[in-house]
Amino acid sequence: MFLPTIANRAKDGDQVLTDVENRILNLFWIGFIIYTFAYTAASSEQVNYFLFNLIQVIGIAIFVPTALLLIRPEIDNKYLRVIFIIYCLWILGVMLRGFKVEKEFIKQMLLNAYEGIFLFIVPVIMLFPKNLYYIKKVFLIIIILGLIYLGLDLYFIRDLLVEYDLKNSQDMIEYFSKTLSIPCGFLLMTYMYHSKKVNLFALFIVGLTFILAIIRARRALAFIAACPVLVAYLIYYFHSKNKVLKVVFFILIVMLISIAVAYLQSILFYFSTSDMTGWFVDRVGQDSRSEVEMFFYRDLKPLDWIFGKGIDGHYYCPGISEGKGQISVFRSGIETDYLTTILKGGIISLGLQLIILIPAIVRGLFNSKNMLSKAAALWILLYLGDLYPAPVTTFTLNYMLVWISVGICYSRVLTNIPESEIVEFFNQKSKLKLLKPGVEEIH
Repeated sequence: MFLPTIANRAKDGDQVLTDVENRILNLFWIGFIIYTFAYTAASSEQVNYFLFNLIQVIGIAIFVPTALLLIRPEIDNKYLRVIFIIYCLWILGVMLRGFKVEKEFIKQMLLNAYEGIFLFIVPVIMLFPKNLYYIKKVFLIIIILGLIYLGLDLYFIRDLLVEYDLKNSQDMIEYFSKTLSIPCGFLLMTYMYHSKKVNLFALFIVGLTFILAIIRARRALAFIAACPVLVAYLIYYFHSKNKVLKVVFFILIVMLISIAVAYLQSILFYFSTSDMTGWFVDRVGQDSRSEVEMFFYRDLKPLDWIFGKGIDGHYYCPGISEGKGQISVFRSGIETDYLTTILKGGIISLGLQLIILIPAIVRGLFNSKNMLSKAAALWILLYLGDLYPAPVTTFTLNYMLVWISVGICYSRVLTNIPESEIVEFFNQKSKLKLLKPGVEEIH
């Protein structure tokens, strides 16, 4: 039987979930969903902030203690064990440097998912149980967030599409998408483990994100939404065993590219004159980063480049809008996300992260027997690509999936499970039993 096979693989630290762990894990994700929903809704600037901040606090009270209970400090890979300990110690130092015991600062650290303290703690999720039961639950959370995204889009549809407040609608689309919908791309990249309904739902959510990004001229968001779809298509193309279907898809791609090139000028003219998309075409060629980056480079001293400025690091950048109509002389982040990492923790922080992530990509792509590990490696690769155009190092499922993927790629158990067994596991319709404490197998 397949289930005992999975249980018997748990010999080097990757145990299946016990009943107690399952309940704790459910509570963790419930707390995270509560926090994420409240933060995303509050980004619309049209809700009661006190009420939604209170909801966030409830979420924190649920996911923080449960996260501590889920941590398993054992790391079977010696290289990862050493580097990860060093990285965690460095991040701890970054959080301590610049931390203020002030009401407003602590409030910002706890309630801001994009710049608060929790984004620094996200890598710890790599120490959660690493098994297919856990991954299946992650898939479910992605779907739930996708449904919340769809609900918020419908509720705020007028604000998203009507141009009476362009800046606010752009910000709403950015926050809604990066916080809720982008993880659906991971479902597309693991399409072989899901039903057609789930895959179509994920494609719809990512497609809606891309369309809204085009309408509101969010270039980076359009790029971030399109990449997982392209990667998913390439996975499907190379993973499919139907040679005829491969040839058909290849011919279709060539035809589409040829048509696009032939009519490029007409297409651009149409979009540039359209009320819906003209703003996007105008924005494609704009350089909105150079000035901000220039101020960033001028502000940072040599030691700042190496060690960073700590969790409250800022740089001098006059005249740049910080949202809500405010103009600040100092900024706590920059759209080029790898520079934000350097601002807080220096090149050391970025370097430690890279020497964890890059080997994970190599292991997942070339030293694994299943598409789950390869998709995890590709998700990490997409994250590294997204670091330039947009802030993606945030306390969101999008970034959490990066470190979940790291755990997958470094796990000998998960990377060595044959593809057929993983497909069988995720395709089971009956409710799976969990291990009781002390039980060796699942029957």
